[in-house]
Amino acid sequence: MRRSQKTEQQADRLSRIGLENRKYTRARSTDYGEGKGMSVTIQDLVLDRNNLNQAYLRVKRNKGAAGIDDMTVNDLLPYLRENKMELIASLREGKYKPAPVKRVEIPKPNGGVRRLGIPTVVDRMVQQAVAQILTPIFERVFSDNSFGFRPHCGAHDAIAKVVDLYNQGYRRVVDLDLKAYFDNVNHDLMIKYLQQYIDDPWTLRLIRKFLTSGVLFAKSEKGTPQGGPLSPLLANIYLNELDKELTRRGHHFVRYADDCNIYVKSQRAGERVMRSITQFLEKRLKVKVNPDKTKVGSPLRLKFLGFSLGVDHNGAYARPA
Repeated sequence: MRRSQKTEQQADRLSRIGLENRKYTRARSTDYGEGKGMSVTIQDLVLDRNNLNQAYLRVKRNKGAAGIDDMTVNDLLPYLRENKMELIASLREGKYKPAPVKRVEIPKPNGGVRRLGIPTVVDRMVQQAVAQILTPIFERVFSDNSFGFRPHCGAHDAIAKVVDLYNQGYRRVVDLDLKAYFDNVNHDLMIKYLQQYIDDPWTLRLIRKFLTSGVLFAKSEKGTPQGGPLSPLLANIYLNELDKELTRRGHHFVRYADDCNIYVKSQRAGERVMRSITQFLEKRLKVKVNPDKTKVGSPLRLKFLGFSLGVDHNGAYARPA
């Protein structure tokens, strides 16, 4: 796509976002000088007072642990009263530097640990402000077969899709297991995929800073810290490339974040799809597939998002696993 065409499309999307998502931005023409030869940018929308207020309220409501600076969500408002203008100025001028994330390990029920990168509460507020503006942009391009971390859909919608596919005759499933997905997202590819839809250097530079904020004082060369408000959106943007490839090939699939199942009608077709999609993921997206856990089998034997399938005279149905 040529740069001028992409810029025009982005401007159109931003105009619609300003009109359609006032609960996030309360964007008005008088705020940004529309009609005076000035155009609204993503930076304008992110740093809009109402958007930042909404981001603060979301972080406050979500609570969560402190980052490496030990500032709690209760400390955030007093901090902003003293430092709000300096924070906005540093963001606008590109001088803002996210603090390193605090890495914690959460035990998994089946053994092992889940690693989280906890940003400071200030960084969480900034991430939330960015996510509130980017989410409507990318919601327009995400697949209807993607259900995780998106507005107005969730695990029950994903399971309903699985039931429907089984009842249509798709009796084999390719259960993809991505190895430490959140820790292995390629930063350069992430920025490339973002650039397909947004042409805003300020936003891209800020997101790269968050991507590389790292573990304590170790700079991160890949991965998305899982504890930040922006991480789920970035994960979906990255795996939207997988969704597009599966759609291009005509496959039926259900994806919830990094859990992706592809539904086919025979074991042979499933094994063929598993080989080709594994190659796509590892060569094109630089994501490792776990060969020991990725398999082809019956959906009736699969536990997915806490559910399994049963069958009666009416067809398939979902039940808690």
